[in-house]
Amino acid sequence: MKKNEKIKELTFLLLKEIGEDPEREGLLKTPSRVSKAWSFFSGGYKQNLNKIINNAIFNEDGKDMVVVRDVEFFSLCEHHLLPFFGKAHIAYIPNGKVIGLSKIPRIIDMFARRLQVQERLTRQIAETLKDVLDPIGVAVIMEGQHMCMQMRGVEKQNSLATTSSMLGKFRESDRTRSEFLSIIGL
Repeated sequence: MKKNEKIKELTFLLLKEIGEDPEREGLLKTPSRVSKAWSFFSGGYKQNLNKIINNAIFNEDGKDMVVVRDVEFFSLCEHHLLPFFGKAHIAYIPNGKVIGLSKIPRIIDMFARRLQVQERLTRQIAETLKDVLDPIGVAVIMEGQHMCMQMRGVEKQNSLATTSSMLGKFRESDRTRSEFLSIIGL
């Protein structure tokens, strides 16, 4: 059985299990829609970093901080399969190489479109940029709203989780870290 068919079948059974009639008009196509949605939500498992980067790493002598801020992301909490979403702020200090700016959001999406915890997601993005660029430093800060905290459990609708990963100069230098935080408004 193909994966999409299995997800459709499981969704049909889930609808029955919660007391719904999966054959009523409004739910007839729900198993198919859910299967397509899960294919999109989990698309990061099928992506290849080298294809995402697509040779968009360039030699560059600059040593000034590069910041890409307010990159929207969404992911699914691996504990409850509920969404979390927010903004990512990324910085690096080149060490002879820069990456095409559009590749940074694509790297974020590759890791975000997997079952995640925000802490790991933040670290994976930072470590990937460190590995592909060998920069002087990398900083990633992610701010996320978690539906598992807002819709269930503690039900805190205005809560925001902030995670950071600071590597190289961003970890070693208060001044460098402060410059980044000032640029992103934190």
